[in-house]
Amino acid sequence: MTATITAINSPAQLRQAYASGQRNFSLLNLAGADLAGINLSEADLTGANLAGADLREATLGRANLTRANLRGAKLRRINLVGANLTEADLQGANMYRAILIRTDLSRANLSKADLRIGADLREAKIEGTNFRGALYDEYTKLPEALDLANSGM
Repeated sequence: MTATITAINSPAQLRQAYASGQRNFSLLNLAGADLAGINLSEADLTGANLAGADLREATLGRANLTRANLRGAKLRRINLVGANLTEADLQGANMYRAILIRTDLSRANLSKADLRIGADLREAKIEGTNFRGALYDEYTKLPEALDLANSGM
């Protein structure tokens, strides 16, 4: 039996679909939605539009967010451990205390993202990642591979 995939038009529908076992939410459009605290671990959000969404304290460990639009999203304390954010757009996202350990950020746009107050990017894959104008402080845990002098931060 194949699970029926229905259109998701609200945070409540997304939570219900995830709780019922659905994991494919590619091309989802919930820009500006309040998704604070949501659990979408291992979900496929390829190409999703979550620009300006509130994802504070959400859990998206091992989720696929390839080419997702997260511009200006509130990602404070989000758990993205092991997630795939290849070519994702995180420009201007608020990522205070975001956990991005072992996250694939290859070719992602983190320009003007706010990584202060303890964002953790240890072991993140950052080949071709745009950090131009991103904010960080002494509490930010950056990947060893990041060349700060040439990163534009």
